[in-house]
Amino acid sequence: MNILFIGDIVGEPGRKAVKLHLSSLMDEVNPALVIANCENAAGGFGITPAIADELLSQGVDVLTSGNHIWDKKEIYDFIAKEPRLIRPANYPDGAPGRGSVTVMARNGVKVGVLNLMGRVFLANLDCPFKAGRTECERMRAEGAKVIFIDFHAEATSEKVALGRYLDGYATALVGTHTHIQTADERILEKGTAYLTDVGMTGPQDSVIGVTAELAIEKFLTQMPKRFDTAAGPGTLQAVVVTADPATGKAIGIERKNLT
Repeated sequence: MNILFIGDIVGEPGRKAVKLHLSSLMDEVNPALVIANCENAAGGFGITPAIADELLSQGVDVLTSGNHIWDKKEIYDFIAKEPRLIRPANYPDGAPGRGSVTVMARNGVKVGVLNLMGRVFLANLDCPFKAGRTECERMRAEGAKVIFIDFHAEATSEKVALGRYLDGYATALVGTHTHIQTADERILEKGTAYLTDVGMTGPQDSVIGVTAELAIEKFLTQMPKRFDTAAGPGTLQAVVVTADPATGKAIGIERKNLT
């Protein structure tokens, strides 16, 4: 079975890229489940209920997120009642919403989807390593052999380390947050598919989604600067993981980059 994961959707250009490419990509790879990181889908910062509903109506089955999930206040009540939108599981108790969800894929296989967030250069949340293993064990005990993890983190070393730590516990662990697609996809020794960063679904002519001139000016002056999402055509970056539903192990992983 194939699982399609779409990298960080950034603003209107990212949403347009999903609308333009998702249907044909689904025809090509025939995914049993479609997952997308949506934390930058509303103007580059956060997600609104309307945009979440839009993405879910276009064929996305589960929406993951990260450090920008709380940027739009109207999402607080929505995430508390919409199980298909998840936030990092290692937020402390009391945060709205949930960090994982178990869904029935199109082929009838139960799949666990888990969202975690790194702590290097980001908020000092609970340990993603301990939370990740606990959540994987819980979902497996509930009958989900196939488990897909979105690890939203800045540091490459933290992503690689967590991939190694959860090798054999999850079917796949892929990274998000940096908006730059890496070329290190592989299947680890115990059967977990790994990719340091899936990349960005957003404006191609930009600095990780931001108008280039604004980002350059901040680097030059070191002064506070309001970042706006860049305009122009978008690109869709994604990864397809092929899993053996009987064992929960990955048997293939392939990056996608559509413009």
